[in-house]
Amino acid sequence: MADREYPAGPGYDDFKRKVARLTGVDLDMYKFQIHRRVHTLMRNWGIEDYEAYFDVIHKDPERQKHFLDYITINVTEFFRNPHRWEMIKETIFPKLPESGARVLEFWSAGCSSGEEPYSLAILALESGVSARVLAVDVDEGALARAKEGRYKEKQLVNVPDRLKSRYFKKTEDGDYEVLQPVRDLVTFKRANLLTLDFPKNRHLVLCRNVVIYFSAETKRRLYEKFFDCLAPGGFLVIGSTEQIFDYAKIGFRQEGSFVYRKPLRENL
Repeated sequence: MADREYPAGPGYDDFKRKVARLTGVDLDMYKFQIHRRVHTLMRNWGIEDYEAYFDVIHKDPERQKHFLDYITINVTEFFRNPHRWEMIKETIFPKLPESGARVLEFWSAGCSSGEEPYSLAILALESGVSARVLAVDVDEGALARAKEGRYKEKQLVNVPDRLKSRYFKKTEDGDYEVLQPVRDLVTFKRANLLTLDFPKNRHLVLCRNVVIYFSAETKRRLYEKFFDCLAPGGFLVIGSTEQIFDYAKIGFRQEGSFVYRKPLRENL
């Protein structure tokens, strides 16, 4: 038996190692629900052994994209949870100039297909905040869609009409393309949070609905790395189903629901 909640036959450990080498995704760093999804997809494809399963993922780019999308659960839209974005604009942005930086460095950690970092860039433009946005994800297919910057109308359900007309161009087939002033603020990068050397001196980090799929030990390590990557006075915003239970031991101060801040000075 393996992974506690279901039987994993011979060859699963080797399958996981090969997937990690191919995609950069270490399945053992996730909660056991992710392993269940791996096996559900295997059954859905009618595959009975791990060697054949990996062969399909390795040789078929579309199946590999489907595999990564399914296990990493890419679900997003512009200004998802609108009240959270209002909080960023009204509560966090006014405090950021305390850092003294001329250009603020933002990071969307686990950016999926780009809706979050583009939303952050739009919010910065609307607020008159001078900022750059780094957007990182492990899923190459999702990043390709992000760089294309083209979205269905349903993904803009939370975008007011005035922002649609200002920051998007409607295409002939009814999609919406992100305009260049927004694109210019965002840099996309493929990387795995579990192995990435985190960037330094970030003033605002958004990592929402990403670490919920990781084990408790992995979460703790990531939160410590997020704390280290923040500039003094920088903010970490996590998902609405998440909580950093030992935030004070790490060094954070809680600034509201799902919002944590690195003190401007030590021992404060």
